[in-house]
Amino acid sequence: MDGRNIAIALVMGLIAGWIASLVVGGNGIIQYLVSGVLGSFVGSYILNRLGIRLGIDNEYVRDTLTAAIGAVIVVIIARLVV
Repeated sequence: MDGRNIAIALVMGLIAGWIASLVVGGNGIIQYLVSGVLGSFVGSYILNRLGIRLGIDNEYVRDTLTAAIGAVIVVIIARLVV
């Protein structure tokens, strides 16, 4: 991964975390970033395991939405654990 790809991944994670905060609450740029980046892994894993395809052609939008779904799951699990 080069610097550009890392920057894109971080921005997508930030947006995904922000979207998740609209659904389950939360605030703070660090929380958005952490939940979004972790959510990208969780969302990809869960959607692939369930065989769910979002049907979105734009790669960035699809990946951001997948990360947001995962971020919602991450935040809910974190709240149950803490």
